Amino acid sequence: MGILAWIVIGLVAGLIAKAIMPGKDPGGFIVTTLLGVAGALLGGWIGSAITGAGLEGFSFWSLFLAVVGALLLLAVYRMAVGSRHRRATV
Repeated sequence: MGILAWIVIGLVAGLIAKAIMPGKDPGGFIVTTLLGVAGALLGGWIGSAITGAGLEGFSFWSLFLAVVGALLLLAVYRMAVGSRHRRATV
């Protein structure tokens, strides 16, 4: 899949993940997009490790894997940034 397709599916996955896990995150649109693209890569890797079918073009399965990866990364990002923010204010 070309880099433009990764960016597009990552953007969509990041926006869907943000809609599923709403909240105030630092970074805004850029961080959401980057988490979505990285989530697409992570989801594709997990999917290919489990089922042998990763991200292969635009399909429901590819979008699902990308959203799952983006949700995982968004949760990790919130834990990392949240604990750093709490430490700084205490």
